[in-house]
Amino acid sequence: MPHIVFEKKELITLPSQKDGVNFKFIAKSYNFTQKERRIEYKIALENENKEFLLSLKPKNDDFMIKADKVTRLSPVTLVKNALNAYVNLNNAKVLFSNTNNLKLKEESTNEYLKDINYFVDEFKTDKEIQIEIGFGSGRHLLHQAKTNPNIQFIGLEIHYPSIEQLLKQLELQNITNVLVVNYDARLFMEFIESNKVGKIFVHFPVPWDKKPHRRIYSNEFVNEALRVLKVSGTLELRTDSRKYFDFCTEVLTNLPKGRITIDINKDLAVSSKYEDRWKKQGKNIYDVVLEAFDIDENINLNFDFSFDFKINFDNTLKTIPTKSIIEKNYFIHVEELYTIENSQNSGLIKITMGNFDRPVTKYLYVNEGTISYYQGNPLPTSSNINAHEKLKEILSK
Repeated sequence: MPHIVFEKKELITLPSQKDGVNFKFIAKSYNFTQKERRIEYKIALENENKEFLLSLKPKNDDFMIKADKVTRLSPVTLVKNALNAYVNLNNAKVLFSNTNNLKLKEESTNEYLKDINYFVDEFKTDKEIQIEIGFGSGRHLLHQAKTNPNIQFIGLEIHYPSIEQLLKQLELQNITNVLVVNYDARLFMEFIESNKVGKIFVHFPVPWDKKPHRRIYSNEFVNEALRVLKVSGTLELRTDSRKYFDFCTEVLTNLPKGRITIDINKDLAVSSKYEDRWKKQGKNIYDVVLEAFDIDENINLNFDFSFDFKINFDNTLKTIPTKSIIEKNYFIHVEELYTIENSQNSGLIKITMGNFDRPVTKYLYVNEGTISYYQGNPLPTSSNINAHEKLKEILSK
């Protein structure tokens, strides 16, 4: 992590510019709980049209400045240049720096690896979509993509070495109809249009016998799967775990729509090396297929994350809840508050919000009473939308 330690001195008043970096404001931590905290500063800036924050903290009798973890971005050279520019702006004596000789790992790009924002803002296709959740080695996904070249496949995986392995095979085998995303499948489905998906494969998911809340299958997940599936589309579970099979079967039988088909030890055209091993050991393999019957309405991803009111930030500092607000499908926790120096009724509110399994941490930027999300809005998931509406309720009081 690039950082600089420099001799403590009076900080420069912002806004100001240095070496092509536009420094906009500096915000100071506000101790809003009983717990004593060390002073911390957040420095807002723009470098090459990208906005982010730097974090400045006392280190012994000096200062240390580094990237803010919440708003960090790539390439890291933007951060390195901003760190150097700020220290130069303060005309401070550098005691330690790894920003000039830092060896930067070259960032690899792949046209088939997509960020989640791509599916929110850009993804469009006239082809049928098929999705594999937790593709592992990628053997099944590669087989399906080669066999069905006119279908758009999406592979979801949270294990990055598996992603790199699949991307390499896509290149070697010249397979062009697969998109890969590193994201939680329980939330991903919310960004897919209704009635567009032919099949969803969930093959050998982690059973999570000791932590069943982490299982992919739930009433919410299955209902989202039914929404995106076209009529006669299928959600296909394949597992070697009898406990997981029983759990998922119970979830599916409690649903008001769809047809369930169950098989044991069904042979597929392709199997994983683990499945081959389990079959040699005489272990049963269970298949549970849910077929969709209904056409569902489309969802709207163009949610308005604005705040249509102004606040008195001084009052907010005193009244904002310091304990987590936990609701059925979302939560909100205020992490830190910051006041912007030399600016009235302005500051930053650091919050963690949204889904329990995939929370997001954001800053609310209060500029003379007007509120907005710093560095862009949250993703329009249902949990983030609910959390935003609750934030509006809290801040408008």
